[in-house]
Amino acid sequence: MKKSTKFVASAVAAVALFIGMNASAQTNDGDSKALRLGVGVSAGIPTNDDYNIALGGDLRLQKDFFSNISGTLSAGYTNFSVKDESKSALGYDSQGWIPVKAGIKIFPVSRFYISGEVGAAFGTDKGQGTALVYAPGIGVGTNTGLDIGLRYEGLAKDNINFPRSGSNLGQVALRLAYGFNLNK
Repeated sequence: MKKSTKFVASAVAAVALFIGMNASAQTNDGDSKALRLGVGVSAGIPTNDDYNIALGGDLRLQKDFFSNISGTLSAGYTNFSVKDESKSALGYDSQGWIPVKAGIKIFPVSRFYISGEVGAAFGTDKGQGTALVYAPGIGVGTNTGLDIGLRYEGLAKDNINFPRSGSNLGQVALRLAYGFNLNK
């Protein structure tokens, strides 16, 4: 395992521990220290020409640290579907990834947020290995628990198996989610 992957895994574990300790130590002060679980689905347009669509789902734990700053932990699955004309050259129909990320959401104004996440993406197919995953984004959360977000999610790895393009794999994705308040 490369040093960068070990570093990301350690950072994710540290954030999870920190959020876990704060979750048990904090009391619910209105919504200011809320803990939420979000269930989301996403559809994306891959940035690599050999792929035509990316579909996925995730679970996201969100802990409010202040009224306008939250920490997040997420895990899910994303499948990148290969274009028909690229299948024979690539030798596969799709690539699956399990991204595990830690991040932050900042709300500069009510309901609108800017987010950033980083972590590791574990390939589900033989030879894929583990890649660094990063995801900056924006979104809107509603009073009803609905969360609509737009993000760029990139996978970066030395010698990653993205034949013919020579580039890393990424997507511009729309995420629709519903959040459950775990403090009630």
